[in-house]
Amino acid sequence: MIDPIRLELIKNALVMVSDNMMVSVLRTSRSTLIKSNMDFSASILDGDGNMVAQGLALPAHLGATMPALQGCLDYFGDDIGPGDILANNDPYAGGSHLNDIFMFKPVYRDGKRVCFLGLILHHTDLGGRVAGGQAADSDEIFQEGLRIPPIKLYMGGELNETMWRLIEKNVRIPIQVLGDMRAQLSACTIAENQFLELVGRFGLETTRFYMGEVIDHTERLARAAIRKLPDGEFTFEDWIDDDGIDRDRSIRLFCKIIKHDDAIRVDWAGSSDQVKGAINCTLSFTKAVSYAAIRSVLDFDIPCNEGLFRAIDVTAPPGTVTNMVLPAACAARGLTGFRMGDCAFGALAMMLPGEVGAASDGGNSGLSVGGYDSARRPFIFVDFACGSWGGRPWADGVQGNSNMFANMASQSVELIESQNPLQILRYELIADRAGAGKYRGGVPYRRDYRFLEDEAVLQVRSDRKKIRPYGLYGGKPGKSSQNVMNPDGNAERLDSKLTMTLRKGDVFRHELPGGGGWGDPLERDPQKVLEDVRNEYVTPEGALNEYGVIIDLQALSVDKQATCDLRNSLREARGDTPMADISWSDV
Repeated sequence: MIDPIRLELIKNALVMVSDNMMVSVLRTSRSTLIKSNMDFSASILDGDGNMVAQGLALPAHLGATMPALQGCLDYFGDDIGPGDILANNDPYAGGSHLNDIFMFKPVYRDGKRVCFLGLILHHTDLGGRVAGGQAADSDEIFQEGLRIPPIKLYMGGELNETMWRLIEKNVRIPIQVLGDMRAQLSACTIAENQFLELVGRFGLETTRFYMGEVIDHTERLARAAIRKLPDGEFTFEDWIDDDGIDRDRSIRLFCKIIKHDDAIRVDWAGSSDQVKGAINCTLSFTKAVSYAAIRSVLDFDIPCNEGLFRAIDVTAPPGTVTNMVLPAACAARGLTGFRMGDCAFGALAMMLPGEVGAASDGGNSGLSVGGYDSARRPFIFVDFACGSWGGRPWADGVQGNSNMFANMASQSVELIESQNPLQILRYELIADRAGAGKYRGGVPYRRDYRFLEDEAVLQVRSDRKKIRPYGLYGGKPGKSSQNVMNPDGNAERLDSKLTMTLRKGDVFRHELPGGGGWGDPLERDPQKVLEDVRNEYVTPEGALNEYGVIIDLQALSVDKQATCDLRNSLREARGDTPMADISWSDV
């Protein structure tokens, strides 16, 4: 008989152990990418590799540890024992992209394997042709860095020194990379002790039983929540600007959500074939993003584990940008994955128009600067920028916040400047860039980076320069992203994806796209428009042109009568033409 109180205690204890793994990594890691951006996740899986609990981490990593562990289980089979620590970063063996190293520690009690402790951590550099490993213009996996198939970093408690030396000699900044790997190891060791305390309290068989019940109970909760959603097929398409190589070719993403009774399917058939550039996705990452999208419209208290995934079927044809095959490159696959999130939200908006918002900024822009200082010491700066959600049916899109699929923090200016040959000249929100709507999109920001060393390679993977974040149900799209070299001098506008040389004194500017708007801008409360003007999210000219609101600049107040007259004339000029459900342009 199941004791509901014991079930709740064990479920929460497992999540706590996962969260403590996260804390351990934060306290012991070496790179700012981990300490500040927090690009990593932790989970507990049962002895067969089914995820039971996941720490508070990246939604885009949801369930990602299972395929990577399965790759290890497929290779090693029964050759796994106490004291082993497994690792894998191979996208073609369950991994995601090369910078993400998965590490797994099997935990045993009385000779029985009770669980695996799993950590996925984005390492600053894994070798390859471009420092930081995010270049979109790599055209095959073999250019991207060190590919680690399922291996043992420790065997029976003994360090695999050959593998550690191999990694050390193939990365540009081994102190950071090996330091972060040791942070993974220490977190697994601490979590093992905490997990075994749990087993000591409840007993081996009771713990194993309730781990299975946590998964089964989650499946029941998920299916009950899915049953409440409307049945039917809901589709959406969106486009990525290009792959960084074929500049004139946009890349189609097509999502079909099929919901029947207590099951839901997310199908990516119809998306573009895999591309030359390194923005292709593994099926595991496509699944993770799809799980996160569906999870966001279900009841908030449903746990994230294998039980949730059982109710969500994700399919994508092999050889497409959503399910790549060899030798496709995938270093910048995050760009496509986050854009798939917006595409899945578009399909969900067709299912639930009153519950899902417009497009976000499209995920995180990735930027890296790598080179050598005058003493030939290597430096690598890696940053991920995101910050504007789409307008929602009940509220504006938020700004200055992580993308929903990323849950990553922004690196502080002080840390960037103290640890890298860079100076941050601007870090500010940009007026008149959010998509207008009854509920406007989130306001994007810009950052200006001045380079202080003699030479380095700048790599940027961004998007939404050509195809803007869509608005919904009358809302306007967000303004496009921008990359500009030396904006205050001889300004040069750059492509959304680039790899180029930086010289001393060069200033690179990246502007995020704005979030899409939701609903008719002429229905926005004029007082909210005034508030946006006061906060410098919207200029007085933007208030007039986008919202039909006239601001008295001397009194800094709304001219109510003039605004009413202007809006009436704008509605009359628009006539009976219905507002578009989806808009990618202002026309």
